Amino acid sequence: MPVSNLIVGPPPPLTVTADGSALIAEIEGYLASLPPSARTPVPYVCPLGRALQPWNADQPLPRRTVLDRLTHRPPQPVPVSVAGHLQLTSRYLTAFGWLQGALWDSRGRVCLLGAQAAVLAHGYGTPQTVRRARTQVMEVLHAGGITVSSPDAYNDAPTTRQADIHRLLAASAARAHGLRI
Repeated sequence: MPVSNLIVGPPPPLTVTADGSALIAEIEGYLASLPPSARTPVPYVCPLGRALQPWNADQPLPRRTVLDRLTHRPPQPVPVSVAGHLQLTSRYLTAFGWLQGALWDSRGRVCLLGAQAAVLAHGYGTPQTVRRARTQVMEVLHAGGITVSSPDAYNDAPTTRQADIHRLLAASAARAHGLRI
């Protein structure tokens, strides 16, 4: 493209009206000048991050078999590792919000135990997976010098913040993977 086509002079002055119609007209004019493929709305993905996804986006959904339907039983749980359960728990807390002093509230926020129960109730893992995950969390707490009777006591401590819970879950997941962080 020749340089003369790039810049032809200063842009025309923008006339601002009380209702903003001039600005809207300018934006609409600009959008109309774009090729049709550029006008198709697509979700914005930040180059430094990812588009918002459901908390269980990378996991298969539990599927009911014909036998499950005939016997009116829930589907078999999706197998997840202890580390996977802890990561899903953190993502569930991010998606629905964190809470202290109760399992859940009317807005859908949950505490650490409530998030673990929700992940299990959605069909990811087994009660044994949750028990092993809670053991990992307790080991990380005690290794960090935090003496509490349960992960729930740590969740409900007045000095605990949501970021602390996410760091705890990440460290516990790394420990379950056999990594040191």
